[in-house]
Amino acid sequence: MRSVSGVYRGVYQGDPEFQALVREIEAFAAAEGRRPRMLVVKLGQDGHDRGMKVIATAFADLGFDVDVGPLFQVPAEAARQAIENDVHVVGVSSQAGGHRTLVPELVRELRAQGAPNIAVVVGGIIPPRDYAQLRGAGVAAIFGPGTAVPKAAREVLQVIRDRQG
Repeated sequence: MRSVSGVYRGVYQGDPEFQALVREIEAFAAAEGRRPRMLVVKLGQDGHDRGMKVIATAFADLGFDVDVGPLFQVPAEAARQAIENDVHVVGVSSQAGGHRTLVPELVRELRAQGAPNIAVVVGGIIPPRDYAQLRGAGVAAIFGPGTAVPKAAREVLQVIRDRQG
């Protein structure tokens, strides 16, 4: 999976909110000794990868370290990759409706594999009626269609901070 870089930096050049967020991420990196790290994944038979590419590119432009998993992972594989890559958060991109079963299974796998501190967030085509079930399963944040990238990145950064205490 390839992503491009510089797209979001170019679009948001001179935008004060974007620049403030970049500074927050730089401050996090200085305080923690590393940048916030995220793994972006597609689970199950969901092959629509444009959303995950957009998020991976945008978050990298903001200063996150971003890993991108292969398509069609099962939750156990994604959990193992998250642990091996020492990420703070796994971002699941969902378009095909498997989020109700696969995302909670990912949260359980992270716990079972000894990494309950790795947060799980999910974005994509998620009906609002499913939000409570996902939150109840341990999902830290949910991003529906149209969520602005800086807003999502700021919320993910806060999720990471909250997990670290």
